Amino acid sequence: MTARRAGRALCALLVAAGLLFGAFVIAPGLLGWQRYMIVSGSMTGTYDRGSLVFDEVVPVKSLKVGDVITYRPPRGAGPTGLVTHRIAAIGPDRRTHARVFRTRGDANRVRDPWTFTLPNRRQARVVVGVPYMGLALAALSRRDVRVALVGLPAVLIALLVMAGLWRDLGREAEAWAPATASSTGP
Repeated sequence: MTARRAGRALCALLVAAGLLFGAFVIAPGLLGWQRYMIVSGSMTGTYDRGSLVFDEVVPVKSLKVGDVITYRPPRGAGPTGLVTHRIAAIGPDRRTHARVFRTRGDANRVRDPWTFTLPNRRQARVVVGVPYMGLALAALSRRDVRVALVGLPAVLIALLVMAGLWRDLGREAEAWAPATASSTGP
């Protein structure tokens, strides 16, 4: 009986963890947030490598120095993908008078060597970060991890069902044994 309770508790715990993880992945999207994984160490201390950040899309006019944004650096700046850095300075462009931004990673000693404008009226600004959750989501992109995630619980359920059927079959055999022995007697 103790093993049975432990098995049920483990199953309940796994189901609860799965539901919590599912809600964690789906809920931010329902709030209109975007999610990004931190892939470098430039924000270490605030958002470590492998962290997942959730960004809300806000008007560019509302951005201020100190906000952390996720953006694509200008061509030729160096990084080719998205970057999540803190706004270090905002100023007007001398020619166009557009807002020009300069950022810096919290773990970097100097500001990023490029300046840029944000071409759209709205921009992704970090709301919250969850340490190392990005690694879990990245792992889900691997086929072997997904198969194990689905297959292992399926195998465990099948084994539990088979054990229950075996136990019930044994009980039926025991119940029939005395009846069969008395009916075949002298």
